[in-house]
Amino acid sequence: MSTINVNAIDKESGSTLTLGGSGTTLNVSNMVPDVALSNRNLIINGAMNVAQRGTSFTGLTNGSNGYTLDRFRFVEQGSPTFACTISQSSTAPTGFANSLKLDITTAQSSLGASDTLQIDTIIEAQNLQHLSYGSSSAKTLTLSFWVKSNKTGTYGFYLHQDDDSRSFYTSYTIDSADTWEHKTISVPADTVGVIDNDNGRGMVVRWGLAAGSNYTSGTTSNSWGTDVTANRYPDLSVNIADNTANEWYITGVQLEVGSVATPFEHEFFSQTLAKCQRYYYRLNANANFTVWADGYWNNANQTTLIFPISVPMRSSPSVDSTGSSGDYLLVNANAVHTCTSIPSFSKSTITSDGSSALVTLIAYSTGNGTGGNATQLVSLGGGAWSGDFLGLDSEL
Repeated sequence: MSTINVNAIDKESGSTLTLGGSGTTLNVSNMVPDVALSNRNLIINGAMNVAQRGTSFTGLTNGSNGYTLDRFRFVEQGSPTFACTISQSSTAPTGFANSLKLDITTAQSSLGASDTLQIDTIIEAQNLQHLSYGSSSAKTLTLSFWVKSNKTGTYGFYLHQDDDSRSFYTSYTIDSADTWEHKTISVPADTVGVIDNDNGRGMVVRWGLAAGSNYTSGTTSNSWGTDVTANRYPDLSVNIADNTANEWYITGVQLEVGSVATPFEHEFFSQTLAKCQRYYYRLNANANFTVWADGYWNNANQTTLIFPISVPMRSSPSVDSTGSSGDYLLVNANAVHTCTSIPSFSKSTITSDGSSALVTLIAYSTGNGTGGNATQLVSLGGGAWSGDFLGLDSEL
């Protein structure tokens, strides 16, 4: 009797299938019984293709925490003196068009005890319910990514589960300078910490590139446990910020159920963009007048405006914008009124899961509007406004 082994698809335990009456047995112990072949990647924009906020973010330093390429944040702690630029780079391994590049522009050779330089992404809690965390059915995860740097050595990595303040700490090593390397990290199941079924922060996925002693003086357990600051990066041996020649690239980030890293799940750009727009949605101005929203006058000086969104946002957003109040105009009939403040969030229509399905803004003018009449919010126009934007922020 011959046996055909189906290897390295995934990891469920032991069953066999006899094919007809031939006596041939198919071992299906490694086949995937419950993992989707699509939408298996828990990371959004892991190929670094979407960059609604821009493709270059300069002068990132103390106090500069925030999102860069969609869904990926620059995170610092303490009072660091380094500065860096994060950009969408066309330098990428075979099969990818883009990567996130971090470039040190001001060095800090000696870190303060509380200083850190980190990159992370956050996963919404209700997208993690199939992991069954906090139960005996909790699932193993595998993280995979492509990384490249001129600085070899051991880098830090940790996952943080907000709802029960539990963390998983480990590390990875860049072995060869200026060479794309594919890394995989196995994440054990957490049978203790429960991830709430809501639209809040479910899991923080974070890469540590530099850290002071407050974050490196503990021990790495490679298991889930109560969050301990000193345990976050104990194996971290590099300080990416110590030289302005230092660069760090990452792309192809995938976090999936199972003990095997499958090939990266590429998506159409439109699919990834729609996922990103749940958390951040931007309309960009052009050189001419740009219509931001349609609405009506509540009274002579106040308007309510419907801001178009293509997907439900995670929660009621805040307004993200450039320019000043004078760059926004309210137009009705043959009259044009300059806004007296930058338009602000008014309210949302909220779906059953807390998502924001319809967003309205409010804008004020000293003009003589007529209550009930229609109006449009438009940009001032002209070349000076080209490239500016009005956006909605609903990030985790």
